[in-house]
Amino acid sequence: MSNEARPAPGPLSLVEPWDLVSEGYTAETSSVMLPFARHAIELAGVAASARVLDVATGPGVLALELAPRVQRVDAIDFSPAMLEQFELQRRARGIENVFASLADGQSLPFADESFDAAFSMFGLMFFPDRARGFSELHRTLRPGGVALVSSWAPVDQSPLMMLMFGALRAADPSRAAPQRNLLNLENPEVFQRELEAAGFREVRVEPRTHSVQVEDPLSWWDQLCKGSAPLVMLKQRLGANEWQRQSELAKAYLVQEIPSPRSLSTTAYLGFGRR
Repeated sequence: MSNEARPAPGPLSLVEPWDLVSEGYTAETSSVMLPFARHAIELAGVAASARVLDVATGPGVLALELAPRVQRVDAIDFSPAMLEQFELQRRARGIENVFASLADGQSLPFADESFDAAFSMFGLMFFPDRARGFSELHRTLRPGGVALVSSWAPVDQSPLMMLMFGALRAADPSRAAPQRNLLNLENPEVFQRELEAAGFREVRVEPRTHSVQVEDPLSWWDQLCKGSAPLVMLKQRLGANEWQRQSELAKAYLVQEIPSPRSLSTTAYLGFGRR
């Protein structure tokens, strides 16, 4: 891919996909995200007295995990449906020190130097203006505060994602195989440069890998279809009949590829910076 210009923002930078997938994401995908959230919390080393920001919180995977360990968490997301799921999760757990609001991570509604730590788990990676997203994290952190941002590694480093894309290509062989994008945060050099450009110091970008146990390929496909924003968008675009046809082909591929329970890994990068 040419390095002359950034690609146009993708569909996952829009609200609609996340509204559509909010319920399924909460039920089916949050468990995949949780280990990465726990890694980020460990790396940040946040004190019990801290006030923390979670940008693009979704259903609150990180915010609700972190809340019992800190004084207060402010969480924002641009998807009203995701925030509804967040509130359901918060009430179910009886957590009272998390405050969620509808906002854009590229224009945070908080004063300068408000937080001791700031996170964005698999959210800032989709921002149309990542530089603004990083800059806003930096602006709202107190001196010495830390930022933790996560992004998926290239698909070819994730057997879990390669299997999903293999199923999609089995359903429609004309689909292009996923390619590395050296201009986004799946490139750790870009990740580090963008953190540094925002003013962060002590920057480092670390890979973390987590495995998912796939017991039954058909159940796993059903979970993906409920919890993956790209698949929910694809289903809507294809229409019921064509989606059903392609889904059956995808499931046949998965049954062949996973004849018995199998552990599949996926890798993310965690970017750390200190103000």
